[in-house]
Amino acid sequence: MASRRRTTTTLVAVAAALAVLVAACSSDDGTEEGTSGPAGSDVVAGDGDEGSAVDDVYADPAAWLCHPDKDPAEDVCHRDLDATVVLADGTTELEPFERAEDPAVDCFYVYPTISLDDAPNADMDPAEGEEIYTVYNQAARFGSVCEVYAPIYRQRTLTWLTSRLGGGEGATESTAAGDQPSEEEIRALAYDDVVAAFDAYLAGVPEDRGFVLLGHSQGAGILRQLLAEEIETDPALHDRLVSALLLGTSVSVPPGEAVGSDLPGTPLCRAVDETGCVVTYASFRTEAPPPPNSLFGGGAEGETAGCVNPAAPAGGSGMLTSELVVEDLGGALGGRAQAFADPARDAEITTPWVVLPDLVSARCVSDGTYTWLDLTVVADPSDPRVDDIGGDLTPEWGLHLVDVNVALGDLVAMVGAQAAAHAG
Repeated sequence: MASRRRTTTTLVAVAAALAVLVAACSSDDGTEEGTSGPAGSDVVAGDGDEGSAVDDVYADPAAWLCHPDKDPAEDVCHRDLDATVVLADGTTELEPFERAEDPAVDCFYVYPTISLDDAPNADMDPAEGEEIYTVYNQAARFGSVCEVYAPIYRQRTLTWLTSRLGGGEGATESTAAGDQPSEEEIRALAYDDVVAAFDAYLAGVPEDRGFVLLGHSQGAGILRQLLAEEIETDPALHDRLVSALLLGTSVSVPPGEAVGSDLPGTPLCRAVDETGCVVTYASFRTEAPPPPNSLFGGGAEGETAGCVNPAAPAGGSGMLTSELVVEDLGGALGGRAQAFADPARDAEITTPWVVLPDLVSARCVSDGTYTWLDLTVVADPSDPRVDDIGGDLTPEWGLHLVDVNVALGDLVAMVGAQAAAHAG
C-alpha cells in the first residue's frame, strides 16, 4: 500500500493548520489554546485605532463574514458548497448543497488562530487566505442545518505567537522594541470582541431562539469561556443552548464523568440528539497516541479532557464522514485536495468540496492521563481512494489540523438532530 499512499491534506490545510497549531502552545501553561484573560479591559491593539469599545461595530453586517443580513454575494457561507461524494468502490456522486430554509436555530462560529497581521491582535480586515478561507472550510457547510453567524474578531495573531515562541523573522517591530500590550490585554481584546459580537447576535434574534456555539482551537477556547461566564450564569440563556462544539481544546471532566470543573452546568453530549451539551475532542492517530508532553487531551488536576465521538456519542467506535475543500484558492495557501490514490482520477471531481465517507474510524480512548479521539484510516487495497489522512507535524500536536474536517459530515448531522430536538 505504501506505493499508492496519498494524503487528503492540501497546502491550504497545512498552512492553516500551522496557524492553529502554533497558537495551541501559546497559553501560559503550555496546554490548549484559547484561555482568555479577563473581559472588560480597555485595550488598544493592532495599529492602535480601534480599542475595545466595539459594541456598535457588530450591529453592522460588514463586521461579520457570515450573517443573514449580509448580501449573499459578500457572505462567505453563501459561496459554492457543492460536493462530490467518493465512495469506497470508487464511484462518485454529485451532492448539491442544500441550504436550510428558515432554520430553527443558529450557529455562532469563532475561527481558530489564522491571522498573519503584523501585530499582537488582528485588525478587522480579514484576508482571503486566512480568516475567510477558514470560515469557508470549517463553518459554511453548517448552513444546511442552521443560520451561520461568523464575526470578525481581533484574535491573537499567528505573527505575534510565532515571535513569542521563537522570535527571529516572525518578530514584529513593536515586539523587538518591547512596547506591545501585555498577554493578558491581547487575550482580553479577542475575548471582548467575541462577547460584543455574541451580544449583538442576541439583540437581533427572538429571545427564545436556540443557538449552537461552534469553534476550533483559539475560537473554541474563547467560546468555552463565554459559555462559562456569560451563558451558564444566565439560566434563561442557557436554556437556549442547543449544543457547544468546542473542538481542538480541552473541557475538563473527571474520568468517566460527563460534567467537570470547566463547565459545571453543561455536560458532554451522550446522544446524537441530546441538547444543552458539549461536543469536544482532540484527535490523534491510533499509531501515534498522545506522548507525555502532549499539548492536547489533558485536563485540570484530577480530571482529564472530555471526549465525544461525533460518529458514536454514546460510546464505542464509528465510521466518520470526512469533508474537505478541493478548490484551489491560489496564493500562499493554494493547493488542491486529492481524493484518489491515482491523482489522474481527481479530474472527475469538479466541485469545490469532496466527501469521503467511511474512510476513517474513530473512538474515544483514555490512558489515565490523556483522553482523545483515536483515528484509524481504513486502508483497503480494493478501495481506490487515498489511504491516509494528513495532519502530522510533531507527536504532541496529534492531528489537530484535521479536527473539524475529518468529522465534518458527522458534526453537521449531529447539529441537525440536536436542532430538531430543541425545536420539539
